[in-house]
Amino acid sequence: MPVNLKQLAELLGLSQTTVSRALNGYPEVNAETRQRVLQAVRETGYRPNRAAQRLATGKAYSIGLVMPIAPGIDSDIHFGEFLAGLGEAAIKHDFHFVLNPSAPEDEEATFRRLAASGTVDAVFLAYMRANDPRIAMLKSLSMPFVVHGRSIGGPQDYPFLDIDNTRAFYDAAKLLLQLGHQRIALINGLEYLTFSIRRKKGLMRALEEWGLRLDEALVHHSVMTDEYGYRSMQSFLQQPDPPTAVLCSSTVLALGAVRAINQAGLTIGADISVIAHDDVLPMLKPENFSVPLTTTRSSLRAAGARIATRLIGGILDSGDYPEQELWRAELIVRASTGPAPGR
Repeated sequence: MPVNLKQLAELLGLSQTTVSRALNGYPEVNAETRQRVLQAVRETGYRPNRAAQRLATGKAYSIGLVMPIAPGIDSDIHFGEFLAGLGEAAIKHDFHFVLNPSAPEDEEATFRRLAASGTVDAVFLAYMRANDPRIAMLKSLSMPFVVHGRSIGGPQDYPFLDIDNTRAFYDAAKLLLQLGHQRIALINGLEYLTFSIRRKKGLMRALEEWGLRLDEALVHHSVMTDEYGYRSMQSFLQQPDPPTAVLCSSTVLALGAVRAINQAGLTIGADISVIAHDDVLPMLKPENFSVPLTTTRSSLRAAGARIATRLIGGILDSGDYPEQELWRAELIVRASTGPAPGR
């Protein structure tokens, strides 16, 4: 049976006030005491009275997020994996989510209503676009926020966590070029999202270093599902001069691309090379493909957990975190990449 505040304080040999202040992130409680209290909370199953805490601190102990919902917007397993990481960190600190669905055109107004409601202490922003106007809007709300991704253009003085998408696809394309590939296709995310823009830029930069140009007929942008990966790869293979290699912005897209390659009777790693970005989706491991996939790897779940930890740390005034983090993706070479045919 969970203990109450009085019992928790007696167990630790501390006053109820000290325990309460440790749980609420007051700076006068030292880090060692705070860790003792948090460990005891985990061991005893103690749950604070949130209504009383809110009255005492003015905090809601909740993180807000807005999810675009509209006909034609497909559910996104990538976002679900990110939320899983966010949730893992929130559970550790007994924080809640407030999830607001919104039509895409009403997203800014939804954020404003969420901030004014008093039901959240901080928000996070995803699906970044070039010159994204939502950043200036969030800065005007005077509420802590962290961006997952980065805008292109506009102000750059905002808190974010992103992976170096340009470098990831530059490294992937460079590997293919070193293997002799010159006709490299790209199955990318939606064209207006900044991670897609940067991944295409990385491919173009590598090609330019080899004195080559990207053939726009070998670039497809879409939502990241296996069906779109399949259709894109089919289209590339039907061209008079098909690619000898393809970069996919997700293992989900790669799943469809591999299906099209297999149906065409081609051998992955010999007739055509495949590299995908691996968000570390638990149900789709690149090493379990029929031909294990070479990938650029960065965990979405880890990103979600990190953003939640940063938001909660800001709310509780605990921890010292960088304002801006740019993670480098890891290039993992497996059997799906080989020399260009004829090499």
